[in-house]
Amino acid sequence: MTDLITEYPELARPDAFTQQGLGWVPWLAPVAEDDLSDLQRDALIEPARAKMPYFRLLARDPEALRARTLTDLDIFFNVSGGIGRAERELAAAATSRSNGCVFCASVHAAAATRESGREADVQRLLDEGVDADLGDATWNAVSAASVALAETPLAFGSDDIARLRDVGLDDAEIIDVINGAAFFNWANRLMLSLGEPEVPSRQRDAA
Repeated sequence: MTDLITEYPELARPDAFTQQGLGWVPWLAPVAEDDLSDLQRDALIEPARAKMPYFRLLARDPEALRARTLTDLDIFFNVSGGIGRAERELAAAATSRSNGCVFCASVHAAAATRESGREADVQRLLDEGVDADLGDATWNAVSAASVALAETPLAFGSDDIARLRDVGLDDAEIIDVINGAAFFNWANRLMLSLGEPEVPSRQRDAA
């Protein structure tokens, strides 16, 4: 197993939650892009993911990676019904902010901004934390429900559902919020246990 341990110089670690794109450095060696098998490439689902060390690390278990990626894509991109993309991304961002996953929070906060145009509200979540007022009752309810589920899943219950219903969400929309939060409550822990974020050199050079 020792031959899988990566070696890298001191990282430029982010010192705050951000919507800027971050790099991610694994603590275990991912599969080299040129060494990916056909099975592993198929498990990536999207060919561009072969460039990403996180997914090439998960490709060491291709069946698990394939299931994980299909679940992820269905939760966040299947918008034939249910709540909008912005609120799904907000659920992931709030969960990641609560769990302290700077990398995941950056990805999904940026997506929430992209889908909603509400950059200031999203940044307030990152800067002030999960108790921040996000500007309207629906976003506040989505964030609160996501954080409640992340903190103690078994304690998430009727009161949390009632708050979502009170802002007008129907069953399908509530399920989307729960799915987004639940998936990232798991995904944060996986990413936090396998590596850490870094500020890309282009951002450091511009600072």
